[in-house]
Amino acid sequence: MDFYTVVLRKSGKYWVAMCLENGLIGQGSTKENAVGKLKESIDSFEDVYKTEKDIYTSPLSIKELHEFLTVEGEEPTLESYELRAVHA
Repeated sequence: MDFYTVVLRKSGKYWVAMCLENGLIGQGSTKENAVGKLKESIDSFEDVYKTEKDIYTSPLSIKELHEFLTVEGEEPTLESYELRAVHA
């Protein structure tokens, strides 16, 4: 895949990046660090996915996205989010 769609949100003092195509997560002290960790996760996953036959992958559901955006509460937070295309 040429690029992945990533949602970034702040969680405490960290940033969390989540890939919408496969649900993988990266976390870091800055947005760029979180995206870098996510890229590492995607690369590792793709290596395993090529060699293992019993690994399931699917795009994130709306319910899972809502859970990601809802930070330890019942309502989405009022913090800002960022949506990016990330080349991995």
